[in-house]
Amino acid sequence: MVFDFGGVLINLDRQRCVNEFVRLGVKNIDAMIGDYAQTGLFLKLERGEVSPTQFRNEICKLIGKPVADEEIDEAWHTFLLDIPTYKLDLLAGLRKKYRVFLLSNTNIIHFEQVRKSQFEAGGRTMNDYFEKCYLSYEMGLTKPYAEAFEYMLNDAKILPQETLFIDDGEANIDMARSLGFAVYLAKPEEDFRYLFA
Repeated sequence: MVFDFGGVLINLDRQRCVNEFVRLGVKNIDAMIGDYAQTGLFLKLERGEVSPTQFRNEICKLIGKPVADEEIDEAWHTFLLDIPTYKLDLLAGLRKKYRVFLLSNTNIIHFEQVRKSQFEAGGRTMNDYFEKCYLSYEMGLTKPYAEAFEYMLNDAKILPQETLFIDDGEANIDMARSLGFAVYLAKPEEDFRYLFA
Protein backbone atom coordinates (compact mmCIF):
# COMPACT_ATOMS: atom_id res chain seq x y z
CA MET A 1 0.00 0.00 0.00
CA VAL A 2 1.07 3.56 -0.71
CA PHE A 3 0.34 6.61 1.41
CA ASP A 4 0.60 10.29 0.63
CA PHE A 5 2.15 12.45 3.35
CA GLY A 6 0.59 15.93 3.58
CA GLY A 7 -3.15 15.94 4.27
CA VAL A 8 -3.26 12.15 4.66
CA LEU A 9 -0.78 11.45 7.46
CA ILE A 10 0.15 14.93 8.64
CA ASN A 11 -2.53 17.56 9.15
CA LEU A 12 -1.97 20.85 7.32
CA ASP A 13 -2.84 24.52 7.77
CA ARG A 14 -2.21 26.28 4.47
CA GLN A 15 -3.73 29.60 5.56
CA ARG A 16 -1.50 29.83 8.62
CA CYS A 17 1.54 29.37 6.34
CA VAL A 18 0.29 31.98 3.85
CA ASN A 19 -0.25 34.42 6.72
CA GLU A 20 3.30 33.89 8.00
CA PHE A 21 4.88 34.55 4.60
CA VAL A 22 2.68 37.64 4.16
CA ARG A 23 3.93 38.81 7.57
CA LEU A 24 7.51 38.35 6.34
CA GLY A 25 6.68 40.46 3.29
CA VAL A 26 6.31 37.89 0.49
CA LYS A 27 3.82 39.18 -2.09
CA ASN A 28 1.62 36.85 -4.19
CA ILE A 29 2.32 33.99 -1.77
CA ASP A 30 -1.32 32.90 -2.09
CA ALA A 31 -0.68 31.91 -5.71
CA MET A 32 2.44 29.87 -4.86
CA ILE A 33 1.21 27.71 -1.96
CA GLY A 34 -1.69 25.37 -2.66
CA ASP A 35 -3.54 22.74 -0.66
CA TYR A 36 -2.52 19.95 -3.06
CA ALA A 37 0.24 21.41 -5.24
CA GLN A 38 2.78 24.22 -5.15
CA THR A 39 3.92 26.55 -7.94
CA GLY A 40 6.94 28.70 -8.71
CA LEU A 41 9.76 28.64 -6.17
CA PHE A 42 7.90 26.25 -3.85
CA LEU A 43 7.40 23.72 -6.68
CA LYS A 44 11.11 24.00 -7.54
CA LEU A 45 11.92 23.13 -3.91
CA GLU A 46 9.56 20.12 -4.07
CA ARG A 47 11.21 18.89 -7.26
CA GLY A 48 14.69 19.33 -5.81
CA GLU A 49 15.49 21.92 -8.50
CA VAL A 50 16.67 24.41 -5.86
CA SER A 51 18.54 23.69 -2.63
CA PRO A 52 17.24 24.94 0.73
CA THR A 53 19.90 27.69 0.60
CA GLN A 54 18.80 28.79 -2.87
CA PHE A 55 15.17 28.67 -1.74
CA ARG A 56 15.86 30.90 1.27
CA ASN A 57 17.91 33.33 -0.86
CA GLU A 58 15.04 33.60 -3.34
CA ILE A 59 12.56 34.21 -0.52
CA CYS A 60 14.79 37.09 0.67
CA LYS A 61 14.73 38.51 -2.87
CA LEU A 62 10.93 38.31 -2.90
CA ILE A 63 10.82 40.11 0.46
CA GLY A 64 13.41 42.64 -0.65
CA LYS A 65 15.63 42.36 2.42
CA PRO A 66 17.67 39.73 4.30
CA VAL A 67 15.71 37.46 6.63
CA ALA A 68 17.25 34.80 8.90
CA ASP A 69 17.13 31.24 7.57
CA GLU A 70 15.42 30.13 10.78
CA GLU A 71 12.65 32.69 10.30
CA ILE A 72 11.98 31.51 6.75
CA ASP A 73 11.98 27.85 7.83
CA GLU A 74 9.69 28.66 10.74
CA ALA A 75 7.20 30.37 8.39
CA TRP A 76 7.35 27.39 6.00
CA HIS A 77 6.87 24.89 8.86
CA THR A 78 3.62 26.58 9.92
CA PHE A 79 2.03 24.67 7.01
CA LEU A 80 2.52 21.49 9.06
CA LEU A 81 0.47 20.58 12.12
CA ASP A 82 0.77 17.07 13.57
CA ILE A 83 0.65 13.40 12.68
CA PRO A 84 -1.93 11.86 15.04
CA THR A 85 -0.40 9.09 17.14
CA TYR A 86 -3.06 6.63 15.98
CA LYS A 87 -1.89 7.10 12.37
CA LEU A 88 1.73 6.38 13.34
CA ASP A 89 0.54 3.27 15.21
CA LEU A 90 -1.56 2.23 12.19
CA LEU A 91 1.44 2.55 9.85
CA ALA A 92 3.71 0.61 12.20
CA GLY A 93 1.12 -2.16 12.46
CA LEU A 94 0.56 -2.34 8.71
CA ARG A 95 4.31 -2.39 8.08
CA LYS A 96 4.60 -5.67 10.02
CA LYS A 97 2.16 -7.40 7.63
CA TYR A 98 2.38 -5.55 4.30
CA ARG A 99 4.70 -3.68 2.00
CA VAL A 100 4.07 -0.03 2.88
CA PHE A 101 5.43 2.95 0.91
CA LEU A 102 5.24 6.73 1.05
CA LEU A 103 4.80 8.69 -2.20
CA SER A 104 4.85 12.40 -1.50
CA ASN A 105 5.25 15.78 -3.09
CA THR A 106 7.34 17.29 -0.32
CA ASN A 107 10.57 19.16 0.24
CA ILE A 108 13.70 18.53 2.26
CA ILE A 109 13.01 21.38 4.72
CA HIS A 110 9.62 19.98 5.70
CA PHE A 111 10.44 16.30 5.51
CA GLU A 112 13.60 16.36 7.61
CA GLN A 113 11.87 18.39 10.32
CA VAL A 114 8.87 16.04 10.47
CA ARG A 115 11.03 12.92 10.27
CA LYS A 116 12.89 13.98 13.43
CA SER A 117 10.04 15.65 15.35
CA GLN A 118 7.21 13.22 14.64
CA PHE A 119 8.13 9.97 12.87
CA GLU A 120 11.19 9.32 15.04
CA ALA A 121 9.99 11.00 18.25
CA GLY A 122 8.89 7.79 19.97
CA GLY A 123 12.10 5.85 19.34
CA ARG A 124 10.93 4.41 16.02
CA THR A 125 12.69 4.91 12.69
CA MET A 126 11.26 5.53 9.21
CA ASN A 127 11.83 1.83 8.54
CA ASP A 128 9.23 1.03 11.21
CA TYR A 129 6.62 2.75 9.03
CA PHE A 130 7.74 2.37 5.41
CA GLU A 131 9.72 -0.03 3.28
CA LYS A 132 10.79 3.01 1.27
CA CYS A 133 9.87 6.69 0.92
CA TYR A 134 9.47 8.11 -2.58
CA LEU A 135 9.91 11.85 -2.13
CA SER A 136 9.48 14.35 -4.96
CA TYR A 137 12.60 16.33 -4.05
CA GLU A 138 14.73 13.17 -4.30
CA MET A 139 13.06 11.77 -7.45
CA GLY A 140 12.83 15.11 -9.27
CA LEU A 141 9.24 14.06 -10.08
CA THR A 142 5.89 15.19 -8.70
CA LYS A 143 2.37 13.81 -8.64
CA PRO A 144 0.00 13.87 -10.44
CA TYR A 145 2.37 13.10 -13.33
CA ALA A 146 2.47 9.43 -14.32
CA GLU A 147 6.28 9.43 -14.20
CA ALA A 148 6.27 9.78 -10.40
CA PHE A 149 4.02 6.72 -10.02
CA GLU A 150 5.94 4.74 -12.65
CA TYR A 151 9.25 5.50 -10.94
CA MET A 152 7.90 4.06 -7.68
CA LEU A 153 6.28 1.03 -9.34
CA ASN A 154 9.50 0.12 -11.16
CA ASP A 155 11.79 0.74 -8.20
CA ALA A 156 9.60 -1.05 -5.61
CA LYS A 157 8.67 -3.80 -8.09
CA ILE A 158 4.99 -3.59 -7.19
CA LEU A 159 1.92 -3.93 -9.40
CA PRO A 160 -0.70 -1.16 -9.33
CA GLN A 161 -3.59 -3.63 -9.44
CA GLU A 162 -2.30 -5.17 -6.17
CA THR A 163 -1.71 -1.81 -4.48
CA LEU A 164 -3.95 0.56 -2.51
CA PHE A 165 -3.06 4.24 -2.93
CA ILE A 166 -4.35 6.80 -0.39
CA ASP A 167 -4.08 10.51 -1.21
CA ASP A 168 -6.03 13.70 -0.49
CA GLY A 169 -5.61 15.24 -3.97
CA GLU A 170 -8.21 14.38 -6.60
CA ALA A 171 -5.76 14.82 -9.49
CA ASN A 172 -3.37 12.35 -7.83
CA ILE A 173 -6.19 9.88 -7.21
CA ASP A 174 -7.39 10.20 -10.83
CA MET A 175 -3.90 9.49 -12.17
CA ALA A 176 -3.38 6.51 -9.84
CA ARG A 177 -6.78 5.08 -10.84
CA SER A 178 -5.90 5.45 -14.53
CA LEU A 179 -2.70 3.47 -13.88
CA GLY A 180 -4.67 0.64 -12.26
CA PHE A 181 -4.25 1.32 -8.53
CA ALA A 182 -7.02 0.72 -6.03
CA VAL A 183 -7.55 4.23 -4.63
CA TYR A 184 -8.98 6.05 -1.65
CA LEU A 185 -9.46 9.83 -1.49
CA ALA A 186 -8.80 10.89 2.11
CA LYS A 187 -10.64 13.86 3.59
CA PRO A 188 -8.83 16.46 5.74
CA GLU A 189 -8.00 15.06 9.19
CA GLU A 190 -9.88 11.84 8.40
CA ASP A 191 -9.52 8.75 10.56
CA PHE A 192 -9.40 6.06 7.88
CA ARG A 193 -8.45 3.16 10.16
CA TYR A 194 -11.75 1.48 9.29
CA LEU A 195 -10.30 0.70 5.83
CA PHE A 196 -7.95 -1.78 7.49
CA ALA A 197 -10.31 -3.22 10.14
